[in-house]
Amino acid sequence: DHDRTEGDLAMPVDPGGKYVFAAVTSSRPEFLSGRHLARIARFEPGDLYRQSLVQDLRQAIQATGLVSAVTVSTRQIEPPQGDQPGELALDVALEPGRLRTVAGAIGYGSEDGFKLEASWEHRNLFPPEGALKIRGIVGTREQLFGIGYRRNNFRGRDRLLSLDAYASDIESEAVDARSIGLRGSFERYSNLLFQKPFSWQIGAEVVFSDERNRRLRSIPLPRREFLVGSLFGRATIDRSDSLLDPTKGFRLTVFAAPEYSRTALSDTVYLRGQVDASVYRPVSDRVVLAGRTRLATIQGAQTFEIAPSRRIYAGGGSSVRGYGYQAVGPRNDFGETTGGR
Repeated sequence: DHDRTEGDLAMPVDPGGKYVFAAVTSSRPEFLSGRHLARIARFEPGDLYRQSLVQDLRQAIQATGLVSAVTVSTRQIEPPQGDQPGELALDVALEPGRLRTVAGAIGYGSEDGFKLEASWEHRNLFPPEGALKIRGIVGTREQLFGIGYRRNNFRGRDRLLSLDAYASDIESEAVDARSIGLRGSFERYSNLLFQKPFSWQIGAEVVFSDERNRRLRSIPLPRREFLVGSLFGRATIDRSDSLLDPTKGFRLTVFAAPEYSRTALSDTVYLRGQVDASVYRPVSDRVVLAGRTRLATIQGAQTFEIAPSRRIYAGGGSSVRGYGYQAVGPRNDFGETTGGR
């Protein structure tokens, strides 16, 4: 209607009745099984069909990084009968993507010196979504070799099981440590597809290390051997409006880890605790005021009973900016960093 600059549209719609979700099938069950895809979905068999949930499943499959193409189509199992809804199965057609990654980096930092890093990863060596990664570091202050296993979407959407074994030799400003360790964890994490208001992690770690604080008045200190076993847990409350670019809200993370430490002289049990908090407040359309704080403590042991590598240090680009790495904290009578509780 040119006088109204509007149009009237009549669209007859035959909705065809209600449907509920049935099974999810995969075109490549040996690669990503239908059972695993159903575990990724945000619906259960018998839930009312919604196109948005089908689109969410498609995005989640793409987010695995294992496929180059994915198509989700519906297949009628049972038509609606009176007031009873029909059943629709989802058939997922997959095209595997490239699964192996070789990566490397070389550089120099004033805190780390020269460093050469390399890694190889197969992201679906143990289907479904079981990845193996081998990594190595050679540098002036750090040498490391590690093997890691990771299984994404383990027993549920956005749940991660990881195991990591490593051997390292690190010389930082405060610590000289040669270590062999095994670490495992299970977590529910937040991501761009589904930012969660609550996420968590639990795990355990065993480390054997031969270490020392680096120097006392430029004289190398004797080395000590530590066997450390740890159970740890982390919980995060996220009330921010964006995972990557928050403009309002807050985040709060609480970490706790009881540890058992054994040396040639003593056995010690202590508790490591840490709280991280950040808050975001908009002050204009383009400016956001953001602040963060970290509080950490070790309770139940004296400083000398704790392995130098597990004490608390601060300073550096990811800590207190404007100070050198491990330059903030307790020092000895000669001004050398010792770490603290």
